[in-house]
Amino acid sequence: MRILLFLATNMAVLVLVSIVFNLLGLQGILAANGVDLNLGSLLIFCALFGFGGSLISLLLSKWMAKRGTGTQLIGQPANRDEQWLLDTVKDLAQEAGIGMPEVGIFPSEAANAFATGWNRNAALVAVSSGMLQRFTKDEVRAVMAHEIGHVANGDMITLTLIQGVVNTFVMFLARIIGHTVDRVIFKTERGYGIGYYVVTIVAEMLLGILASIIVFRFSRWRESRAAAAGAQRAGRGAMVAALQRLQAEQGLPQDLPGELTAFGISEQLKEGFSALFSSHPPLADRIRALQQG
Repeated sequence: MRILLFLATNMAVLVLVSIVFNLLGLQGILAANGVDLNLGSLLIFCALFGFGGSLISLLLSKWMAKRGTGTQLIGQPANRDEQWLLDTVKDLAQEAGIGMPEVGIFPSEAANAFATGWNRNAALVAVSSGMLQRFTKDEVRAVMAHEIGHVANGDMITLTLIQGVVNTFVMFLARIIGHTVDRVIFKTERGYGIGYYVVTIVAEMLLGILASIIVFRFSRWRESRAAAAGAQRAGRGAMVAALQRLQAEQGLPQDLPGELTAFGISEQLKEGFSALFSSHPPLADRIRALQQG
């Protein structure tokens, strides 16, 4: 159902954008300036690649997560800790109204955990071996509740949808800019000259940087929402204690690969302008919000 909603939303975005372009007469404005560009076809082409890439990444997310982190799934628990972890995740999943996720442990001294998967009823949640060793059971339970919150809220597919929209418009606008510069400035009459390719690549890079601010802004918002879900299911005190322990270990390197950073519970602190490109709010802000809430 979520995949169908994802595809339906994508089609609605395309239709809406096409209507807006027609109302603004953008096609006619470009044609009047000697720019022969079929905006409708270009938009569909960019959407296929923009949304397609995001959707493929979502469908492969569990496989890539296991490969990227070395996560070992818990099938038959080998000890009490693994049995406790399975039982804890099962209880949290039932409380959240989702299917039992796969549960795993990945080898890392850094304290972290993540959730991923294309379907809220077929997700994966994993915790680092370092977190299991150093955190109390109440703190680990709070972290697992946080990750289950991501799954229950559908954060994976929502972030994929937003990334798909961003990818589409970055590709679309970059090609309009490249095409226009190639025709108007470089006076290329047929086909494409070197100016088109250079300008398009540069425009994609610049627009991609600007557009990523939107994606990271959403990521920080859904991270705060997952923290609230964790506090609700595991207790506010336990969630605050887990975040405070993460804060104390903030100087340690984080071992999650880049594509999973947004779905971990911890991230390296960024300040100033770089904070705009952070997938997580500062731990101090998350702690303060829980304490005040």
